[in-house]
Amino acid sequence: MSVTPSSNQVDGTVGGHADVQFGDLVATFAKIGVLSFGGPAGQIAMMHRMLVDEKRWIDEKRYLHALNYCMLLPGPEAMQLATYVGWMLHGVRGGLAAGLLFVLPGAVVVALLSVLYVLYRDVSGVDGVLLGVKAAVLAIVAQALIRISARALKGSVALIFAGIAFVAMFVFDVPFPLVILAAAVAGAVLMRKAGGGADSSPDAAIDTVGVVGRTIRTIAVWATLWAIPLFVIVLTLGSDHVLADLAAFFAKLAVVTFGGAYAVLAYMAQAAVDTHGWLAPGEMVDGLGLAETTPGPLILVTQFVGFLAGYRFPDPFSPLTAGLIAAGLTTWMTFVPCFLWIFVGAPYIDRLRGISALDAALTGITAAVVGVIAKLALWFGVQVIFTQTQDVSMGTGVMLLPVWNSVDLAAVLLTLLALILVFLMKRGPMVVVPGLAAAGAIAASVF
Repeated sequence: MSVTPSSNQVDGTVGGHADVQFGDLVATFAKIGVLSFGGPAGQIAMMHRMLVDEKRWIDEKRYLHALNYCMLLPGPEAMQLATYVGWMLHGVRGGLAAGLLFVLPGAVVVALLSVLYVLYRDVSGVDGVLLGVKAAVLAIVAQALIRISARALKGSVALIFAGIAFVAMFVFDVPFPLVILAAAVAGAVLMRKAGGGADSSPDAAIDTVGVVGRTIRTIAVWATLWAIPLFVIVLTLGSDHVLADLAAFFAKLAVVTFGGAYAVLAYMAQAAVDTHGWLAPGEMVDGLGLAETTPGPLILVTQFVGFLAGYRFPDPFSPLTAGLIAAGLTTWMTFVPCFLWIFVGAPYIDRLRGISALDAALTGITAAVVGVIAKLALWFGVQVIFTQTQDVSMGTGVMLLPVWNSVDLAAVLLTLLALILVFLMKRGPMVVVPGLAAAGAIAASVF
């Protein structure tokens, strides 16, 4: 049986919700965008409360199904869920409004914090504040690792996937995209060997007549919009300019960001710090700390990376101008494909359920992501707790290890405080990050 989405699905008014006024949609998602602190879990819960429980614009079943679809996609799932709900209520303009309003408040705040970071980084006491933020980030990443592990590691095969992914990235420097691709293929293959190779849904085939022309046009439009900045930069500044490097790197990053911001940070940190030299390891942790304190997707940390890269390699612009251009560029390259995934896939969303090969591939990816986040947590821990590190050759790769006598006592105490706040007192990022920043300032005056 072929898939032919109904006309109301193509137009985006699914389930009889066309009576929702566009102005109400804009006002609601503007509020969500400003208040969307706490990372994807908190953002998804808040949208559920506002959209399902309070306004009843979408029912529970469709909300959860939309969330499952967004979890399949690369990129920030909470932002894509907002875009999907907006599309369902008011078509493409609704999706655009919801998605943009979810991202823009946080993007503006991160841009301002990035400017303040480079202008006042050397002011007395700031190092202590940043050390406290790093300790908070380490505790938050550890919490994310435990939560995702509990949800993803069901059985010995998943544990093996996670362990292999950790060793591949931490010991042998295997690139993140290869780890994710290998996990997807291995998951699908193991599922087929177990006898589950056939799709359980008889509706998995896609009609080549119906709406395929519309789908092709959508892909063409959004892929062109996505690529325009890269072509303009190459034509005007050359392919070797830092902005061209940023555009190409974050375009690639946008299609492999399965597992959320924490999963991709390990890959981004490796490339931004070691390969391109855009920022220092400690600054990578600082960027995540700043992103934790802002509304919107946590993946906005990419904007901080772009800003520092532009600021440090500004020619022919001034440093601040180049930094802001680079920040806008990384945000564009990161989030434009999110609209592409939703506007292309949303008409077919109900037909994705029950495709067993896809479910198995996702299971493999999810397990591998745990290993990737474990690598990130260890990398952050080394950068925060020790003042010196060393690269140790491991065959084809290089493993980062601390210089054991360079332990930072203040960092240890701040990390213990952060762990207490996160795990024992159950405090969220909006309390932990500012609290540890203040504790870091105090520690700087003592140590």
